[in-house]
Amino acid sequence: MKSYLLLIPLFLVFTGLFAQQEDTTKVYDMKPIQVSSFRMASSVVKSLPAVQGMYIASGRQSAILQIAETPLNYANKNAHQVFAKTPGALVYDMDGSGNQINVSFRGLDPHRSWELNVRQDGIITNTDMYGYPASHYSMPLEAIERIELISGTAALGYGAQFGGMINYVTKSPDTTRRAAIQNITTAGSYGLLSNFTSVGGKAGKLTYYGYYHRRKSEGYRDQAQSNSEAYFLRASLALSRKARVETSLGYSYYLHRIPGPLTDSMFLANPRQATRSRNWYSPKIYIPAVRLFWDIGANTSLMLSSSALFGARNSVMFIGFANVPDAIDPATNNFRHRQVDIDNYKSFTNELRLRHHYTLGAAFSGTFVGGVQYLNNDLHRRQLGKGTTGSDYDLTNLEPYGRDMHLHSKNIAIFAENLFEFSPKLSATLGLRYENGNSVRSGFIRYLNPEVVPLDIKRNFFLLGASAQYSIRSRQRIFAGISQAYRPTIFADLIPPNALERTDPNMKDAFGYNAELGWENYAGKHLRYSLTLFRIAYNNRIGSIYVADGAPGAPFLLKTNTGNTVTLGAELYAEYTGAIGNQGAWSLFTATSRMEAEYAKGTLVKGTENVDIKGNKLEGVPAWMSRNGARLYYKDFGATIQYSYVSGHHSDALNTKEPSANGARGWVPAYDLWDLNLSYRPSARMRLIGGIQNMFNKQYFTKRPAMYPGPGVWPSDGRNWFVTLETNF
Repeated sequence: MKSYLLLIPLFLVFTGLFAQQEDTTKVYDMKPIQVSSFRMASSVVKSLPAVQGMYIASGRQSAILQIAETPLNYANKNAHQVFAKTPGALVYDMDGSGNQINVSFRGLDPHRSWELNVRQDGIITNTDMYGYPASHYSMPLEAIERIELISGTAALGYGAQFGGMINYVTKSPDTTRRAAIQNITTAGSYGLLSNFTSVGGKAGKLTYYGYYHRRKSEGYRDQAQSNSEAYFLRASLALSRKARVETSLGYSYYLHRIPGPLTDSMFLANPRQATRSRNWYSPKIYIPAVRLFWDIGANTSLMLSSSALFGARNSVMFIGFANVPDAIDPATNNFRHRQVDIDNYKSFTNELRLRHHYTLGAAFSGTFVGGVQYLNNDLHRRQLGKGTTGSDYDLTNLEPYGRDMHLHSKNIAIFAENLFEFSPKLSATLGLRYENGNSVRSGFIRYLNPEVVPLDIKRNFFLLGASAQYSIRSRQRIFAGISQAYRPTIFADLIPPNALERTDPNMKDAFGYNAELGWENYAGKHLRYSLTLFRIAYNNRIGSIYVADGAPGAPFLLKTNTGNTVTLGAELYAEYTGAIGNQGAWSLFTATSRMEAEYAKGTLVKGTENVDIKGNKLEGVPAWMSRNGARLYYKDFGATIQYSYVSGHHSDALNTKEPSANGARGWVPAYDLWDLNLSYRPSARMRLIGGIQNMFNKQYFTKRPAMYPGPGVWPSDGRNWFVTLETNF
């Protein structure tokens, strides 16, 4: 990554800070005034307004999660607390605490949040929408002011993902000062030490904000280790009263030593043990962006955005099931060679959005939001490299890669939505999205003939959607919506893993829809709630079938579209608040979901047979998830206790109940957790936070992954504590 990408925001910052300005200071003789009050963090979830910036949120389930004022273990990114008041949020502990948030909603796969359109301040952070839509970019939670969520019916305006949109909004600078500094330092169990420092302010026409973050942890399990670094700089320059230009650069990196999967018997004997000591994983991501905001008129605004994602996803591992030990070979007196895999990303996104508010007559009004998005991505994937026999993080490759390929994707999307406001209470939204593009695979695969490697996948389709809402009164509404969505076949789907498998060249993208019906009341003085019913149809899921009569006669496994699934669910968020005189408040809350997800049709290979899986439960979908808690704030003291419950679920489409010997398949047991967080403000410029996570030391795991970081049981963290000091200058 070249350093010149940092020069633009740096130039704007320092130009504004040191520019000479006219001295307009006036002196007034003021009498002193003393104001006394207590500060209480806002904890009640709110929904987005009908129109949020350049997007329409009316008629959809949405939420604003206040993060900065909520006492959390920011350094560990404790996701089941971050999304405590979001029913249906499934958290997957995969990379060790603190490295990355893996989350999904409504029964979708939480792997690196890849079913979501993930953004930071509106900038897309998904690595490659068509090659690997995971979000490897990992911003520190200390930098986040709030999280904005819109359900999957937002697929038209944000992106075609089934899961909807999640936007991590970074903190805003203090515009009354040239420079305001914040430091957040955390220490905790298992060698946790984290430091976050930010600076922001305003000088003339320039507003800026930046942070730098370092974190290290030895991890809960033996042989685990994590080191991370992140920085971010955003500068906004007012060109006029109606226009401003904003440029930013985000960077994230972490290096994780992976302790390996366990079998069920290993987990029961000692969940902290490791089966690997030589496995390493490290993503490094840069995201530069430039945006222009222009209020063309009183009712018309335009945004032009250009962003990129550059980086790599590197790993060096001894790959094998949990019951295959990584031991020294007696013949060589050395460990076996590890496998080196490297992804390099070059993803470019250009987006133009226009918003126009209009009126027709005295009673009817509307808002139009439309635009065009162009993506040009190149994913260079090198796999099956022969690594060293050492133990450190070493990407040295001793032989040519077994797979050396590119997936080059181009896509243009045209989208339009119109909010029709028939009255102050009744509104409806109609929208469409048109996508046209292709993905081209090229390169070398050692076990395939060169002529079968090239592959060109074309996309050309419309997505349609509609929603409506009736406002009973302010912040109380009934809403309903439906929107089509799709998930492209990703690079991993297109690569046969070995010479005995094939990829169907006519494999289709996953396609389906989200539908929801909800009743929301955030207007009450004490009781606030939201109840939503939803249905997700997810068709053309990808799996493998057995082909016995393949040319030239040898049987093989064919990766192709194998099934359709349907998920039905109900989500409830409710919170009751009360006051403690005029110096405090308390609240009780629940965020609970009930889901039924199964295969409407499907076929999957089992040994050398193709098995009908119609009626089987969809893997990775707990029937019940419930997070409940009590919060108390009195003067400068705050306390939160939270109870979380996740029911058991299947780990594979065959619904294997008994665990396999290697831990790769089997039932994922239910688990429940208790957490306690405390906070205290000794002054306006200082805050202390501390807590105990998993108070009763529950030994649990959230998933048996089928891919990275390896099939088997991956234990989550046991009991741990943390202490945070936040200071502001």
